[in-house]
Amino acid sequence: MAREFARVGVVGLGTMGAGIVEVFARAGIEVVAVEVNEAAAAHGQDHIESSTARAVSRGKLAEDDRAALLERVRVTTDMADLADVALVVEAVPERLELKSEVFAALDKVCAADTIFASNTSSLSITELSVRTQRPSKVVGMHFFNPAPVQPLVELVRTVVTEPDVVDDVRALAERLGKSPVVCGDRAGFIANQLLFTYLNQAVGMFESHYAGREDLDAAMKFGCGYPMGPLALMDLIGLDTAYEILEEMYRQSRNQRHAPAPVLKQMITAGLLGRKTGRGFYTYAEPGSGTVVPDALTPPPPGADAADLRPISRVGVVGTGTMATGIAEVFAKAGYDVVVRGRSESKGEGAVAAVRKSLEKAVVKGKLTEEARDETLGRISTTVDFSGLAECDIVVEAIAEDLEVKQAAFSALDEVCKPGTILATTTSSLPVVECAAATSRPDDVIGMHFFNPAAVMKLVEIVSPITTAPDVTATVRDLCAKIKKAPVLCGDRAGFIVNALLFPYLNDSVAMLEAHYATVDDIDSAMKNGCGLPMGPFALLDVVGLDVSLAIERSLYQEFRVPGFAPAPLLEHLVTAGRLGRKTGHGFRDYR
Repeated sequence: MAREFARVGVVGLGTMGAGIVEVFARAGIEVVAVEVNEAAAAHGQDHIESSTARAVSRGKLAEDDRAALLERVRVTTDMADLADVALVVEAVPERLELKSEVFAALDKVCAADTIFASNTSSLSITELSVRTQRPSKVVGMHFFNPAPVQPLVELVRTVVTEPDVVDDVRALAERLGKSPVVCGDRAGFIANQLLFTYLNQAVGMFESHYAGREDLDAAMKFGCGYPMGPLALMDLIGLDTAYEILEEMYRQSRNQRHAPAPVLKQMITAGLLGRKTGRGFYTYAEPGSGTVVPDALTPPPPGADAADLRPISRVGVVGTGTMATGIAEVFAKAGYDVVVRGRSESKGEGAVAAVRKSLEKAVVKGKLTEEARDETLGRISTTVDFSGLAECDIVVEAIAEDLEVKQAAFSALDEVCKPGTILATTTSSLPVVECAAATSRPDDVIGMHFFNPAAVMKLVEIVSPITTAPDVTATVRDLCAKIKKAPVLCGDRAGFIVNALLFPYLNDSVAMLEAHYATVDDIDSAMKNGCGLPMGPFALLDVVGLDVSLAIERSLYQEFRVPGFAPAPLLEHLVTAGRLGRKTGHGFRDYR
């Protein structure tokens, strides 16, 4: 039987502490809340009252229930009032010595079986526990902000925490309506460790001028379905807060990927802390505002300088697979004449049939008229010879992800296409410059990485090798906007933006599992419920395919030679065993 917690304590009534008090009181638990002085206690009381009043105004809490909730909360400045509580959650500022002082004071007034929990997001629970006389009864209980809303609670066990303590606190978290996950004592725990490593890498990309802030953020929003881009999220969190978390992670791990990107320290010194100061990676309407306003770094909209753009009216597509037919559909729907080159007439007919099928679905769903369907199909023609693409203004290659095959296609296009034709590859991992080198016009070659399914996904990564002419990049960016895609610019490096940020995070998740730090379900839950991601890392790996993921991670490691990018051995073993994910019915999970 799990322990019954009828009365608990919370020390610290800042934003997080007051939220935790509200969570406990909503669940019918009496709460003794302690602050350092009367002014802080009054401020905390006001926070609880304001938060619950908002809940009533929004119809999420009845007025009678609010009154009962407030009756269950007692705010005090005397630590001795915690003498008879069964659990105390510490929620004071993120300083080890301050938290240690709180636990030392609690030791003197609380019963021997009282459980001590820290809401720290990065400090070592072990270091805190040894400052008490009861290290076996100390756990981490990391709520996420705002505590009344966010479902995730990370329960952090040390090597000496009693199993019954973890079980009891997990049962309590479930009683609170939360989604608890259990992990070991490592800086950042699950969510922050995975999240901030990813955020730090994105900051490094920005700092090295590999991609702009808008492009980085749009890439992860539209390419991965993330609720916010990494730099916008850093501004929301606060650059000073992010720096402290990364510093603590690096102190404990000595992992170079946890070392804060140098630009963070520079921005903090300059007072650019994010939304709370009105400036961070972006500029905001005023301190505390979430409204972004243009500044010196704001890029011009696509097509801003029309004089530098090449005219595009006829589009060629090389290939007849899923990606090629999706790209042909996108251009034809946008009003462009499209020529699809297939290896045979039957392949070409199959591509047109695939487009027709896709358009029929849109008609059935009421998203497209029959007239628009017929007009779109009327714009698509096919050819079996590269010469049929001779008059195209841009040709998009979408064939097998094999460098030799792609180079042969580009060499053939180079011979038949008119001067000024832009040659684009949809590769997701191969060097675009290698395709350019197969032609006599490397300045006309660029990457246009569509995401699958091309007709649905908004993102297109525009990859410009050092050989690409500026007007080609500008033309393709404008073209993407005209076909209602979200174009992002980046250099010609393995993974471009999305894969270069996504797959190291997925690999870190596998390494975390391999170290028995947390389970598949807990890691997935932490990232979905704590970070708002559409899928947990293991669910996503199983969808992508473990073999595909392994190939991408190997290419990233080969390019950057960063130790943390080396594929986790567990991933390699699962691929060797044929557990490739959903397509084989077995991956990190089993499917029916």
